[in-house]
Amino acid sequence: MYRRFIHPQAIAHIQGEKSDTNLWGNVQFFQQNNAVLVRAVIHGLPLSESGFYGFHIHEGTRCTGENFADTGSHYNPTSLPHPLHSGDLPPLMRCQNGAYLEVLTDRFRVAEVIGRTVVIHRGTDDFTSQPAGNAGSKIACGVIQRR
Repeated sequence: MYRRFIHPQAIAHIQGEKSDTNLWGNVQFFQQNNAVLVRAVIHGLPLSESGFYGFHIHEGTRCTGENFADTGSHYNPTSLPHPLHSGDLPPLMRCQNGAYLEVLTDRFRVAEVIGRTVVIHRGTDDFTSQPAGNAGSKIACGVIQRR
């Protein structure tokens, strides 16, 4: 269905909030023909009630501000309701303090998200609440950079 690439076209280096330097990882973006393979490898996820963490591409271009406020809202260039935003991704599932996720999406192209941010939330996305799924505070962030 998709081709495996060794080198991603873009990557986001994820860092936890300043008080949590143990939370880190990478999110890689591989352009396929008409879709993007997103691969996340995250380490140091804190315990949560559900073991799931909201995972989204946000419209902002910086991982700054209190609680990563400068990341803004979910990337949503077509103004669709949640969970149909281009930046809505499946949740991360914690396993032994980390998470691994690969997902294929046709909601954006790699070139469209360069410079945007990837955000991990403390809670799980309920896929219902508007405008963003009620996933809780932002606990980690990375800016998507061209490789």
